[in-house]
Amino acid sequence: MILRWAVCAAAAAVLAGCQFISAVDSAAEPTDLYTVSPKSTFDPGLPDVFWQLAVEVPVAAANLNTGRIAIAMTPTSTDYYAKVAWTDRAPLMVQTRIVDSFENTRKIVAVARESIALRANYLLQPDLRNFEAMYYYGQPPIVKVRIIAKLVRMPDRQIIGVASFERCVRARGDKVPLVVNAFDQALGSVIKRLVSWTLSTPPPRPPSDSAPYDIGRYRNPQNAVVDTENCPVGNDTSKVPLTDE
Repeated sequence: MILRWAVCAAAAAVLAGCQFISAVDSAAEPTDLYTVSPKSTFDPGLPDVFWQLAVEVPVAAANLNTGRIAIAMTPTSTDYYAKVAWTDRAPLMVQTRIVDSFENTRKIVAVARESIALRANYLLQPDLRNFEAMYYYGQPPIVKVRIIAKLVRMPDRQIIGVASFERCVRARGDKVPLVVNAFDQALGSVIKRLVSWTLSTPPPRPPSDSAPYDIGRYRNPQNAVVDTENCPVGNDTSKVPLTDE
């Protein structure tokens, strides 16, 4: 009798443990997946370029190198929305949208992810510094997106351009779909500027001995681009726009 009781108790404990694990897994598993869109409208005056471009996966800190949607309750903390996620890790999703946006310009011979080993004339190295919804400026949150990019001439790996692009947008409500819309608008504005800068920085023809570069021009710190718009200055958020309706 005692043995039967012990076996039953052990079975019950295992069952309870399985149920607990299942509940935890269910709670942790996202129920809604979101993505962002590429840019499809550009200045028709952008130059046609005859070189190939490879886009690296953006470098990102551990708190952003995830599929979870990041939020900041304070300037020094990171949290995440529960039960929702991006369709991919944020850096991979951003890389895909950058490539898509270059293709949508119809101004470039070829562009691809760096991982496919394209013999590129230039390499774009993005650094995803901000990609979060900030709650410490009040609700609904302000989404901040910042990318610092380096344009590298191949194969000698000379950096010929450095630029920082930053945009902020306040969501129209404190609901995940509305916050995702703010992410989409802020990232779209950053990508649009990033693509335009990349296409305009090098000469339209691939580098060659017959078309040498003035490397001194590119190494001048005064030529670094800092493009920021609509982000809070101190505690002043009056210039931060709401998402488009």
